[in-house]
Amino acid sequence: MASMTPANVPAASGSPAASPPSGVRLTGLDAARALAIIGMIAVNVGPRGEPGIAGFVYDLPVGRASILFVVLAGVGMSFLTRSARRPGGRLPWRTVLWRSALLFAGGLALQELGHDVSVILAVYGVLFLLSLPLLKAPTPVIAALAGTLLAVGPVAWIGAQLASGTAFQFADPDLSNDAPHLLHRIFLSGSYPVLVWCVPFLVGLILGRAPLTDRRLQKRLVVWGGVAAIGAYALSQVLIRMLGQPGDEIGWDRLLSAVGHSQMPLWLVSSIGTALVALGGFLWAGNLVDRRLGMLVSAGRLSLSIYVAHLFVLAAIIRPEPHTLLRGYLITIVLSAVLVLLAHLWVKWRPIGPLEQLMRLPGQR
Repeated sequence: MASMTPANVPAASGSPAASPPSGVRLTGLDAARALAIIGMIAVNVGPRGEPGIAGFVYDLPVGRASILFVVLAGVGMSFLTRSARRPGGRLPWRTVLWRSALLFAGGLALQELGHDVSVILAVYGVLFLLSLPLLKAPTPVIAALAGTLLAVGPVAWIGAQLASGTAFQFADPDLSNDAPHLLHRIFLSGSYPVLVWCVPFLVGLILGRAPLTDRRLQKRLVVWGGVAAIGAYALSQVLIRMLGQPGDEIGWDRLLSAVGHSQMPLWLVSSIGTALVALGGFLWAGNLVDRRLGMLVSAGRLSLSIYVAHLFVLAAIIRPEPHTLLRGYLITIVLSAVLVLLAHLWVKWRPIGPLEQLMRLPGQR
Protein backbone atom coordinates (compact mmCIF):
# COMPACT_ATOMS: atom_id res chain seq x y z
CA MET A 1 0.00 0.00 0.00
CA ALA A 2 2.73 2.37 0.89
CA SER A 3 4.74 3.68 -2.03
CA MET A 4 7.49 1.09 -2.04
CA THR A 5 8.25 0.82 -5.72
CA PRO A 6 11.36 2.28 -7.11
CA ALA A 7 11.25 6.83 -10.77
CA ASN A 8 10.81 5.98 -14.16
CA VAL A 9 13.21 3.81 -16.09
CA PRO A 10 13.16 3.96 -19.87
CA ALA A 11 11.61 0.76 -21.12
CA ALA A 12 14.12 -1.55 -22.68
CA SER A 13 13.52 -2.37 -26.30
CA GLY A 14 14.42 -5.90 -27.19
CA SER A 15 16.58 -7.65 -24.64
CA PRO A 16 15.12 -8.40 -21.23
CA ALA A 17 16.06 -6.04 -18.43
CA ALA A 18 16.48 -6.75 -14.78
CA SER A 19 14.23 -5.23 -12.15
CA PRO A 20 14.77 -1.47 -11.96
CA PRO A 21 17.82 -0.51 -9.93
CA SER A 22 17.40 0.68 -6.39
CA GLY A 23 16.41 4.36 -6.19
CA VAL A 24 14.73 4.28 -9.60
CA ARG A 25 10.96 4.56 -9.79
CA LEU A 26 8.64 2.97 -12.33
CA THR A 27 6.06 5.72 -12.73
CA GLY A 28 3.74 3.33 -14.58
CA LEU A 29 3.27 1.43 -11.33
CA ASP A 30 2.44 4.67 -9.53
CA ALA A 31 -0.17 5.48 -12.16
CA ALA A 32 -1.66 2.00 -11.78
CA ARG A 33 -1.73 2.44 -8.02
CA ALA A 34 -3.60 5.74 -8.47
CA LEU A 35 -6.12 4.00 -10.73
CA ALA A 36 -6.67 1.42 -8.01
CA ILE A 37 -7.18 4.16 -5.42
CA ILE A 38 -9.76 5.98 -7.57
CA GLY A 39 -11.55 2.69 -8.23
CA MET A 40 -11.67 1.92 -4.51
CA ILE A 41 -13.01 5.41 -3.78
CA ALA A 42 -15.83 4.80 -6.26
CA VAL A 43 -16.65 1.43 -4.72
CA ASN A 44 -16.56 2.81 -1.20
CA VAL A 45 -18.63 5.90 -1.97
CA GLY A 46 -21.42 3.89 -3.61
CA PRO A 47 -24.20 3.22 -4.25
CA ARG A 48 -23.57 -0.15 -5.91
CA GLY A 49 -25.81 -2.48 -7.84
CA GLU A 50 -27.81 0.25 -9.60
CA PRO A 51 -29.53 -0.69 -12.89
CA GLY A 52 -28.67 0.52 -16.38
CA ILE A 53 -25.45 1.28 -18.23
CA ALA A 54 -24.48 4.02 -15.77
CA GLY A 55 -24.80 1.55 -12.89
CA PHE A 56 -22.81 -1.08 -14.80
CA VAL A 57 -19.97 1.37 -15.48
CA TYR A 58 -19.95 2.55 -11.87
CA ASP A 59 -19.68 -1.05 -10.64
CA LEU A 60 -16.75 -1.96 -12.91
CA PRO A 61 -14.14 -1.40 -10.15
CA VAL A 62 -15.96 -3.71 -7.72
CA GLY A 63 -13.69 -6.66 -6.99
CA ARG A 64 -11.06 -5.32 -9.40
CA ALA A 65 -9.63 -2.14 -7.88
CA SER A 66 -8.84 -3.84 -4.58
CA ILE A 67 -7.22 -6.81 -6.35
CA LEU A 68 -5.04 -4.40 -8.34
CA PHE A 69 -4.08 -2.77 -5.05
CA VAL A 70 -3.06 -6.10 -3.51
CA VAL A 71 -1.08 -7.13 -6.59
CA LEU A 72 0.78 -3.83 -6.38
CA ALA A 73 1.45 -4.45 -2.69
CA GLY A 74 3.14 -7.71 -3.65
CA VAL A 75 5.19 -5.94 -6.33
CA GLY A 76 6.25 -3.33 -3.79
CA MET A 77 7.26 -5.96 -1.25
CA SER A 78 9.31 -7.75 -3.89
CA PHE A 79 11.09 -4.49 -4.79
CA LEU A 80 11.70 -3.68 -1.12
CA THR A 81 13.45 -7.01 -0.52
CA ARG A 82 15.29 -7.46 -3.82
CA SER A 83 18.73 -7.12 -2.21
CA ALA A 84 17.91 -10.05 0.07
CA ARG A 85 17.77 -12.37 -2.97
CA ARG A 86 21.35 -11.63 -3.89
CA PRO A 87 24.15 -13.86 -2.55
CA GLY A 88 24.69 -13.00 1.09
CA GLY A 89 21.75 -10.62 1.09
CA ARG A 90 19.77 -10.03 4.27
CA LEU A 91 16.05 -9.53 4.63
CA PRO A 92 14.97 -6.07 5.85
CA TRP A 93 12.81 -7.90 8.35
CA ARG A 94 12.66 -4.98 10.78
CA THR A 95 11.14 -2.77 8.10
CA VAL A 96 8.68 -5.49 7.08
CA LEU A 97 7.63 -6.09 10.69
CA TRP A 98 7.28 -2.35 11.32
CA ARG A 99 5.03 -1.89 8.29
CA SER A 100 3.07 -5.00 9.12
CA ALA A 101 2.40 -3.86 12.67
CA LEU A 102 1.41 -0.31 11.68
CA LEU A 103 -0.91 -1.46 8.92
CA PHE A 104 -2.52 -4.10 11.10
CA ALA A 105 -3.11 -1.81 14.08
CA GLY A 106 -4.08 1.13 11.90
CA GLY A 107 -6.51 -0.96 9.89
CA LEU A 108 -8.27 -2.19 13.01
CA ALA A 109 -8.52 1.36 14.38
CA LEU A 110 -9.78 2.82 11.09
CA GLN A 111 -12.52 0.19 10.94
CA GLU A 112 -14.09 1.93 13.95
CA LEU A 113 -14.89 5.08 11.94
CA GLY A 114 -18.40 5.56 10.60
CA HIS A 115 -17.46 5.30 6.94
CA ASP A 116 -19.32 2.06 6.14
CA VAL A 117 -16.24 0.69 4.38
CA SER A 118 -14.37 -2.61 4.76
CA VAL A 119 -10.83 -1.44 5.53
CA ILE A 120 -8.21 -3.60 3.86
CA LEU A 121 -5.14 -2.40 5.78
CA ALA A 122 -5.20 -5.03 8.56
CA VAL A 123 -5.14 -7.77 5.93
CA TYR A 124 -2.21 -5.98 4.28
CA GLY A 125 -0.35 -6.16 7.55
CA VAL A 126 -0.97 -9.90 7.83
CA LEU A 127 0.07 -10.51 4.22
CA PHE A 128 3.31 -8.60 4.81
CA LEU A 129 4.05 -10.69 7.87
CA LEU A 130 3.23 -14.02 6.21
CA SER A 131 5.39 -13.15 3.21
CA LEU A 132 8.62 -13.08 5.25
CA PRO A 133 9.44 -16.79 4.78
CA LEU A 134 8.82 -16.47 1.03
CA LEU A 135 10.84 -13.39 0.19
CA LYS A 136 14.01 -15.39 -0.56
CA ALA A 137 12.21 -18.46 -1.91
CA PRO A 138 12.67 -19.46 -5.58
CA THR A 139 10.07 -17.99 -7.92
CA PRO A 140 8.72 -21.44 -8.97
CA VAL A 141 7.97 -22.19 -5.31
CA ILE A 142 5.94 -18.99 -4.96
CA ALA A 143 4.16 -19.70 -8.26
CA ALA A 144 3.29 -23.23 -7.14
CA LEU A 145 1.98 -21.90 -3.84
CA ALA A 146 -0.14 -19.28 -5.62
CA GLY A 147 -1.60 -21.92 -7.94
CA THR A 148 -2.34 -24.27 -5.06
CA LEU A 149 -4.06 -21.58 -3.01
CA LEU A 150 -6.02 -20.44 -6.06
CA ALA A 151 -7.56 -23.90 -6.18
CA VAL A 152 -7.66 -24.75 -2.47
CA GLY A 153 -8.45 -21.39 -0.86
CA PRO A 154 -11.96 -20.90 -2.29
CA VAL A 155 -12.82 -24.56 -1.70
CA ALA A 156 -11.73 -24.30 1.93
CA TRP A 157 -13.68 -21.03 2.25
CA ILE A 158 -16.88 -22.77 1.13
CA GLY A 159 -16.11 -25.92 3.10
CA ALA A 160 -15.65 -24.00 6.35
CA GLN A 161 -19.13 -22.53 6.00
CA LEU A 162 -20.73 -25.85 5.12
CA ALA A 163 -18.97 -27.58 8.02
CA SER A 164 -20.09 -24.95 10.51
CA GLY A 165 -23.58 -24.57 9.04
CA THR A 166 -23.11 -20.79 9.14
CA ALA A 167 -22.67 -18.48 6.17
CA PHE A 168 -19.94 -15.86 6.59
CA GLN A 169 -21.36 -12.35 6.95
CA PHE A 170 -18.22 -10.52 5.79
CA ALA A 171 -17.85 -8.94 9.24
CA ASP A 172 -14.67 -6.92 9.29
CA PRO A 173 -12.01 -7.15 12.03
CA ASP A 174 -11.85 -4.25 14.48
CA LEU A 175 -10.49 -3.38 17.91
CA SER A 176 -13.49 -4.88 19.70
CA ASN A 177 -12.75 -8.46 18.57
CA ASP A 178 -11.17 -11.00 20.87
CA ALA A 179 -8.27 -13.00 19.43
CA PRO A 180 -10.29 -15.99 18.05
CA HIS A 181 -12.88 -13.76 16.34
CA LEU A 182 -10.16 -11.45 15.03
CA LEU A 183 -8.23 -14.32 13.45
CA HIS A 184 -11.41 -15.82 12.03
CA ARG A 185 -12.37 -12.55 10.36
CA ILE A 186 -8.85 -11.94 9.07
CA PHE A 187 -8.33 -15.40 7.58
CA LEU A 188 -11.84 -16.59 6.71
CA SER A 189 -14.98 -14.60 7.29
CA GLY A 190 -14.08 -10.96 6.66
CA SER A 191 -14.40 -9.05 3.40
CA TYR A 192 -10.77 -9.83 2.50
CA PRO A 193 -10.07 -13.35 3.80
CA VAL A 194 -6.32 -13.98 3.73
CA LEU A 195 -6.98 -17.56 2.66
CA VAL A 196 -8.15 -16.18 -0.70
CA TRP A 197 -6.52 -12.75 -0.98
CA CYS A 198 -3.02 -14.12 -0.55
CA VAL A 199 -3.20 -15.24 -4.21
CA PRO A 200 -3.02 -11.77 -5.81
CA PHE A 201 -0.34 -10.79 -3.30
CA LEU A 202 1.77 -13.79 -4.34
CA VAL A 203 1.24 -12.86 -8.00
CA GLY A 204 2.59 -9.41 -7.13
CA LEU A 205 5.64 -10.95 -5.43
CA ILE A 206 6.37 -12.83 -8.66
CA LEU A 207 5.83 -9.78 -10.86
CA GLY A 208 8.22 -7.75 -8.73
CA ARG A 209 10.98 -10.18 -9.72
CA ALA A 210 10.22 -9.90 -13.44
CA PRO A 211 11.99 -7.56 -15.93
CA LEU A 212 9.19 -4.98 -15.82
CA THR A 213 11.13 -2.54 -18.02
CA ASP A 214 11.11 -5.02 -20.91
CA ARG A 215 8.69 -3.91 -23.65
CA ARG A 216 7.91 -7.47 -24.65
CA LEU A 217 6.93 -8.39 -21.10
CA GLN A 218 4.76 -5.29 -20.80
CA LYS A 219 2.85 -6.26 -23.94
CA ARG A 220 2.49 -9.85 -22.73
CA LEU A 221 1.01 -8.61 -19.47
CA VAL A 222 -1.61 -6.68 -21.43
CA VAL A 223 -2.39 -9.51 -23.84
CA TRP A 224 -2.42 -12.44 -21.44
CA GLY A 225 -3.98 -10.37 -18.70
CA GLY A 226 -6.80 -9.54 -21.09
CA VAL A 227 -7.18 -13.21 -22.01
CA ALA A 228 -7.42 -14.14 -18.33
CA ALA A 229 -9.81 -11.30 -17.50
CA ILE A 230 -12.23 -12.01 -20.32
CA GLY A 231 -11.73 -15.76 -20.51
CA ALA A 232 -12.39 -16.48 -16.83
CA TYR A 233 -15.52 -14.34 -16.82
CA ALA A 234 -16.74 -15.92 -20.07
CA LEU A 235 -16.10 -19.42 -18.70
CA SER A 236 -18.15 -18.55 -15.63
CA GLN A 237 -21.06 -17.44 -17.81
CA VAL A 238 -20.88 -20.61 -19.93
CA LEU A 239 -20.81 -22.84 -16.85
CA ILE A 240 -23.73 -20.98 -15.30
CA ARG A 241 -25.77 -21.42 -18.48
CA MET A 242 -24.96 -25.13 -18.51
CA LEU A 243 -25.31 -25.88 -14.79
CA GLY A 244 -27.53 -23.13 -13.48
CA GLN A 245 -27.13 -19.93 -11.51
CA PRO A 246 -25.52 -20.36 -8.06
CA GLY A 247 -28.15 -20.19 -5.33
CA ASP A 248 -28.36 -17.66 -2.54
CA GLU A 249 -27.32 -20.28 0.01
CA ILE A 250 -23.63 -21.08 0.23
CA GLY A 251 -22.78 -24.29 -1.63
CA TRP A 252 -20.38 -25.82 -4.12
CA ASP A 253 -22.25 -24.19 -6.99
CA ARG A 254 -20.64 -20.93 -5.82
CA LEU A 255 -17.46 -22.15 -7.55
CA LEU A 256 -19.04 -21.15 -10.86
CA SER A 257 -19.17 -17.47 -9.92
CA ALA A 258 -16.94 -14.70 -11.26
CA VAL A 259 -18.84 -11.96 -9.42
CA GLY A 260 -16.69 -9.38 -7.64
CA HIS A 261 -15.73 -10.39 -4.09
CA SER A 262 -17.29 -13.84 -4.53
CA GLN A 263 -13.91 -15.23 -3.32
CA MET A 264 -14.05 -17.80 -6.14
CA PRO A 265 -11.25 -18.94 -8.49
CA LEU A 266 -12.76 -17.57 -11.70
CA TRP A 267 -13.24 -14.17 -10.09
CA LEU A 268 -9.62 -14.24 -8.86
CA VAL A 269 -8.29 -15.13 -12.30
CA SER A 270 -10.43 -12.51 -14.04
CA SER A 271 -9.58 -9.75 -11.55
CA ILE A 272 -5.87 -10.56 -11.50
CA GLY A 273 -5.97 -10.53 -15.30
CA THR A 274 -7.49 -7.05 -15.21
CA ALA A 275 -4.71 -5.98 -12.84
CA LEU A 276 -2.09 -7.29 -15.27
CA VAL A 277 -3.67 -5.30 -18.09
CA ALA A 278 -3.51 -2.13 -16.00
CA LEU A 279 0.08 -2.74 -14.92
CA GLY A 280 1.32 -3.71 -18.37
CA GLY A 281 -0.55 -0.87 -20.04
CA PHE A 282 0.79 1.86 -17.78
CA LEU A 283 4.33 0.44 -17.95
CA TRP A 284 4.17 0.20 -21.74
CA ALA A 285 2.91 3.80 -21.96
CA GLY A 286 5.71 5.00 -19.67
CA ASN A 287 6.61 8.04 -21.79
CA LEU A 288 2.98 9.14 -21.95
CA VAL A 289 2.66 8.63 -18.22
CA ASP A 290 5.68 10.85 -17.61
CA ARG A 291 4.50 13.60 -19.96
CA ARG A 292 0.74 13.66 -19.35
CA LEU A 293 -0.17 11.75 -16.21
CA GLY A 294 2.03 13.38 -13.60
CA MET A 295 -0.91 13.98 -11.27
CA LEU A 296 -1.77 10.26 -11.31
CA VAL A 297 1.85 9.43 -10.57
CA SER A 298 1.81 11.78 -7.59
CA ALA A 299 -1.40 10.19 -6.30
CA GLY A 300 0.15 6.75 -6.64
CA ARG A 301 3.14 7.82 -4.59
CA LEU A 302 0.77 8.92 -1.80
CA SER A 303 -1.56 5.94 -2.08
CA LEU A 304 -1.64 5.09 1.62
CA SER A 305 -2.22 8.72 2.64
CA ILE A 306 -5.03 9.10 0.10
CA TYR A 307 -6.66 5.84 1.14
CA VAL A 308 -6.74 6.84 4.80
CA ALA A 309 -7.83 10.41 3.98
CA HIS A 310 -10.82 9.22 1.97
CA LEU A 311 -11.99 7.10 4.92
CA PHE A 312 -12.02 10.18 7.17
CA VAL A 313 -13.83 12.23 4.53
CA LEU A 314 -16.47 9.54 4.11
CA ALA A 315 -17.02 9.29 7.86
CA ALA A 316 -16.96 13.00 8.64
CA ILE A 317 -18.65 14.61 5.63
CA ILE A 318 -20.33 12.24 3.19
CA ARG A 319 -22.20 9.56 5.12
CA PRO A 320 -25.05 8.65 4.95
CA GLU A 321 -24.89 9.88 1.32
CA PRO A 322 -25.04 9.13 -1.55
CA HIS A 323 -28.66 8.09 -2.00
CA THR A 324 -28.64 8.17 -5.80
CA LEU A 325 -26.23 7.03 -8.51
CA LEU A 326 -25.86 10.60 -9.81
CA ARG A 327 -24.74 11.75 -6.39
CA GLY A 328 -22.37 8.79 -6.24
CA TYR A 329 -20.76 9.84 -9.50
CA LEU A 330 -20.49 13.47 -8.41
CA ILE A 331 -19.04 12.68 -4.99
CA THR A 332 -16.56 10.19 -6.45
CA ILE A 333 -15.36 12.62 -9.13
CA VAL A 334 -15.01 15.56 -6.76
CA LEU A 335 -13.39 13.56 -3.95
CA SER A 336 -10.96 11.82 -6.31
CA ALA A 337 -10.03 15.08 -8.07
CA VAL A 338 -9.40 16.91 -4.79
CA LEU A 339 -7.28 14.13 -3.32
CA VAL A 340 -5.27 13.70 -6.53
CA LEU A 341 -4.65 17.46 -6.73
CA LEU A 342 -3.59 17.66 -3.08
CA ALA A 343 -1.25 14.70 -3.61
CA HIS A 344 0.30 16.42 -6.63
CA LEU A 345 0.85 19.63 -4.65
CA TRP A 346 2.33 17.65 -1.77
CA VAL A 347 4.82 15.83 -4.02
CA LYS A 348 6.02 19.17 -5.36
CA TRP A 349 6.85 20.07 -1.76
CA ARG A 350 8.05 16.71 -0.44
CA PRO A 351 8.74 13.50 -2.38
CA ILE A 352 7.13 11.20 0.18
CA GLY A 353 3.68 11.32 1.74
CA PRO A 354 3.01 11.74 5.47
CA LEU A 355 1.83 8.18 6.07
CA GLU A 356 4.35 6.78 3.61
CA GLN A 357 7.04 8.39 5.76
CA LEU A 358 5.54 6.69 8.79
CA MET A 359 6.05 3.33 7.07
CA ARG A 360 9.80 3.85 7.29
CA LEU A 361 11.61 2.65 10.37
CA PRO A 362 12.09 5.39 13.00
CA GLY A 363 15.34 7.15 12.24
CA GLN A 364 15.31 5.98 8.61
CA ARG A 365 15.54 8.81 6.07
